[in-house]
Amino acid sequence: MCASVVGDTIGHFTMGCIATRRLPILLLLLDLLLGPVIAPAPQVDVTYGPLPVFELHSGFWINLHHRLYEEARQRRNADSPGTPKSGKTGKPTLQIAPDSKIVLSSSEQHAWENAISYYAANYANKDLLFNTELLLLKNQLGDFETCDELSGAKKKSCDAGLPANLTQILEGAAPVYRAHRWPADDRANRAWIKRVAPLVREQGVGLSHRLADIYQTRWPAEKIRVDVSAVANAAGAYTTLDPLRVTIASTDPRNQGASALEVLFHEASHGIAEPVEQAIARECRQRDKPIPRDLWHALIFYTTGEVIKPLMEEEADAPENSAAQSGAKAGSSSSIGTGEGNSRYPQDSEYTPYAKREGLYQRGWENYLSLLTRYWQPYLQGRTTFDDAIAHMVSAL
Repeated sequence: MCASVVGDTIGHFTMGCIATRRLPILLLLLDLLLGPVIAPAPQVDVTYGPLPVFELHSGFWINLHHRLYEEARQRRNADSPGTPKSGKTGKPTLQIAPDSKIVLSSSEQHAWENAISYYAANYANKDLLFNTELLLLKNQLGDFETCDELSGAKKKSCDAGLPANLTQILEGAAPVYRAHRWPADDRANRAWIKRVAPLVREQGVGLSHRLADIYQTRWPAEKIRVDVSAVANAAGAYTTLDPLRVTIASTDPRNQGASALEVLFHEASHGIAEPVEQAIARECRQRDKPIPRDLWHALIFYTTGEVIKPLMEEEADAPENSAAQSGAKAGSSSSIGTGEGNSRYPQDSEYTPYAKREGLYQRGWENYLSLLTRYWQPYLQGRTTFDDAIAHMVSAL
């Protein structure tokens, strides 16, 4: 309980010692007696027990952070010159489900207004993925997800070490979010975790080994932290390094069903793709060619999709899933994205990889798709070497 490291960003933070050697038994008894009453809700999914490869979290502070960021960005866009006006006021409203209605008290509205204004002034023009300040803030909020405060006023080990004005803003908005939006966001997060957990359990270890072999590296020894948030960035998911952490939006339609597994492993692959980036850069320098900006990223999309595709099709064709799909077709329609129906997999047994389904190759990556199909696919099939595949792709640029 003493000197437990709880943060690895915005400096290193260490929990203070809260027990002496004279009272360990008493404190243990108090913990056992009061723990179920005062302990915060568990942040890691427990429905399927511990999972391989990933730790899936639904944390209050990270979800609040992304909600504030999203609304601040919406305000910025609405206030931008040339943006069509909807006729609505510019005052922030706590985003809720379409069929829900809430009324904020004047004090709640004031607290939420202050938080949105702060985020609009300080963060709305910054990118969650590329801005160091936001990256560190996101990680720190994740590290303190079990705390109901960030100042340490009630519990010293919950002092997140954030700037005083930011701490005040977040703690001011927290009761509003906790009362009116967090329960629904947390349910959405946990429903997403519940649906993806069986896929991670069944396929996680094999996929991690396969992808590490492809990229000629090792999968991280520690489980990769995944912060599941109701909303994330415009892409619906992003990954930050040092430490390697994934953030994924549970309500984004692109992240549902079997696609959730592909998104998870695509994002995680950002942490092991350095050999590919280095190899592409090396071959470009040797040939005096400019280093293509997104070839490595297109390669990750392509690789993850091709590796997962046969697994998902095999699962969809399994007898138990085929029977479930037949029953669903005979009754009502099912949707993996909403958790309805009996099957965990799409009714169509042919899985379409994310990049193809979302049209990424039609946004300037057409040439990359041709190169990957012609030169990288043979490597994935074991018919050529890593170095030869990279060399041929760069040569054909």
